[in-house]
Amino acid sequence: MKPALDLITMGRCSIDLYSHDLGAAFPDIHRFGAYIGGSPLNIAVGARRLGLRTALLTAVGPDQVGEFVVERLRREGVETRFIPVKPGTRTPAVLLGIEPPDRFPITFYRENAADIQLTIDDVAALPLSEARAVQLSGAALAKEPSRSAIFYAAEQARALGLTVFLDLDFRADAWHDPRAYGLMVRALLPLVDIAIGTEEEVNAAMLRRPEDLTIRHSQITAPEIRGDLPANIRALLERGVRALVVKRGAKGSEVHLPSGEVILAPGFSVEVVSILGAGDAFAAGFIYGHLQGWDYYRAARLGNACGAIVVTRIGCADFTPYEDEVMAFIEGQGGF
Repeated sequence: MKPALDLITMGRCSIDLYSHDLGAAFPDIHRFGAYIGGSPLNIAVGARRLGLRTALLTAVGPDQVGEFVVERLRREGVETRFIPVKPGTRTPAVLLGIEPPDRFPITFYRENAADIQLTIDDVAALPLSEARAVQLSGAALAKEPSRSAIFYAAEQARALGLTVFLDLDFRADAWHDPRAYGLMVRALLPLVDIAIGTEEEVNAAMLRRPEDLTIRHSQITAPEIRGDLPANIRALLERGVRALVVKRGAKGSEVHLPSGEVILAPGFSVEVVSILGAGDAFAAGFIYGHLQGWDYYRAARLGNACGAIVVTRIGCADFTPYEDEVMAFIEGQGGF
């Protein structure tokens, strides 16, 4: 029997308010557009637009922002019936300035966030036996009870034979100590099949000294993290994952295997408007390709194309490409 769902993603959600005054410094912004966001949400929408049947496990507060997020997900065709409303919490918000080519100041409003209140019971309510894969978020490991919910989901998914994807999803301001992020990620990796992250997130997962992390211009989503990248890649692979996918922006991506083999997937040349959401678009494309049975190179190239399309736009989920659009883009750029 064909599974009812291809992919269940788990973790944070938000209303994203993006500057419509491109190039304006934050104090000079007058216009914002309202969109939906949060890494697992973006991946669920991106994968749905490519043709996968997706569901999102997040949580919202009893507020209009939560209603906004859930309704927009429904319109995208993402299954929302497993999203609980958490009394006494708030649905998070994100504000983003857009100053191309390299400044994208961002502020997260996640105090008393509903999605961090996801519980083991919320995961137990999922039809995991009717899915093919789950995608977990590193940011959801920052606090309890969400942390335990993610570990429980990984454990149950592995027991059922599902493919477990982990987006490293490092947000430094979510952690009381950035080194705690690495402790949690390294503990989770033995339950993960494929991990996906940027070079900085790989270094964050092995961070030993807080002074090796620097955030400039309020770019929380693009920190500078010093570290021995090759050694850190090897260390994460030794935790038991089948592959570690490293996103490298305009340079494309790399798929590292425990054998030492590295599969290089070149990027695509485009003009950057905003980098926010590109990594999630990549993950949606890569996961789609992998679940289609493609090899790592082809799946990573599709991910690169999805990310390249998103950086030419101003947002995340609302701007991820549909299957026919990304295939036409790839064809126009010389093919896979």
